[in-house]
Amino acid sequence: MGNRTAAVSALRGLALGDAFGETWFFRPAEQVETAVGERRLKEGPWPWTDDTAMALSVLRILDEHGRVDQDALAAAFAEAYAADPYRCYGASMHDVLIAIGQGEPWAEVTRRQFDGMGSWGNGAAMRVAPLGAWFADDLDRVAAEAARSAAVTHAHPEATAGAVAVAVAAALSVRGVPGDELIGAVADRVPDTEVGSRLRRTGKLAAGADPRHVAGMVGCGLQISAVDTVPYAVWCAATHLDDLTEALWATALPGGDIDTTCAIVGGIIAGRTGLSGVPADWLTACEPLPDWVSPPAAR
Repeated sequence: MGNRTAAVSALRGLALGDAFGETWFFRPAEQVETAVGERRLKEGPWPWTDDTAMALSVLRILDEHGRVDQDALAAAFAEAYAADPYRCYGASMHDVLIAIGQGEPWAEVTRRQFDGMGSWGNGAAMRVAPLGAWFADDLDRVAAEAARSAAVTHAHPEATAGAVAVAVAAALSVRGVPGDELIGAVADRVPDTEVGSRLRRTGKLAAGADPRHVAGMVGCGLQISAVDTVPYAVWCAATHLDDLTEALWATALPGGDIDTTCAIVGGIIAGRTGLSGVPADWLTACEPLPDWVSPPAAR
């Protein structure tokens, strides 16, 4: 049996990070940096995006199957997309989910993306933290299930590596691994890829490094790829493992794909901390998750 409690906590942190990060979109980078530095928040409500919508499907399949059933996960993604396609899905993901919804085999759809290379976007990584929390007691299982979840929409090895990295980071967070050990432990389980190489690079940086400097070295999602998103997000989480609020502020500072970097960071940290310490007005502003995630009596 998986650790559903930790998975739900990770999902709640992911959704908060996603919604918080989305508030910074459509602003010039210099405005973001100034507003983050002054801790100026946008008034609610803060809706979440495709990051959370797809993470909800991951949790639903784990609830129903106790593992990643790829056919069921593909169908769940397509169903959620058809019900609400206006969650800021990426351009290629529109094509993928429409095709799957029309009955095309997911493996054929994902393999033909980007002239047959498959997508190396950050979508497989952004949604996977609850899975890492669910299987936290077995890191080999975490890596295997994360890879299976990635393949449903992303056929490129870098996307798989990104999903494995985030899932393992979330699992290690739940297990209480110290922040100064987390990046190295994640890198040890990531395939030999550029994601792995950049993770190792961030592991050599001091915890007090400026997030803008780290983003300049490894990216912060401007290319919407696993390569330029995951290493930065894992570093931000590792250097703020016990303070979700500060982690989100730090993650947003350089700009980039802020909803996704913050979703990843929120998912990794909250599996360990829950939403403890998060300001009440943030929780009120964030769009709530569906009741099935955690029925009112269980909250």
